Amino acid sequence: MNFWLVKSEPSEYSWERFKKEEHATWEGVRNYQARNNLKSMKKGDLVLFYHSVSDRSVIGIAKVVRESYPDPTAGDNKGWVVVDLVPEKDLEKPVSLSMIKSDPRLANIALIKQGRLSVMPLKREEFDAIVELGSR
Repeated sequence: MNFWLVKSEPSEYSWERFKKEEHATWEGVRNYQARNNLKSMKKGDLVLFYHSVSDRSVIGIAKVVRESYPDPTAGDNKGWVVVDLVPEKDLEKPVSLSMIKSDPRLANIALIKQGRLSVMPLKREEFDAIVELGSR
């Protein structure tokens, strides 16, 4: 199993909307590194859902239910892909970017090192550390 973090602006697609809809096709990714990360996702992988821009917090856990396939919103032939996700559970409390930055266990995650990347891998220990921070 692999672990990931995806980012979404709450004004565009919020965790609450995702939970209400119970399923999402993670579409519209137009960054090659993020696309390659989507291609690496496997069914059953766990994904942290991060509200970017205003909230800047991890707020829930999702699961990959369908591996990568062509993005139906892409109007070109550059190999853009999507994955399907379902919400698993809320974190007990949001884990803010400042909490993540202040935790030495998370010093090297892409959220800090490559802040503009919208889909990023996490090591199991990093995933577990963020979940732990969200359950205190």
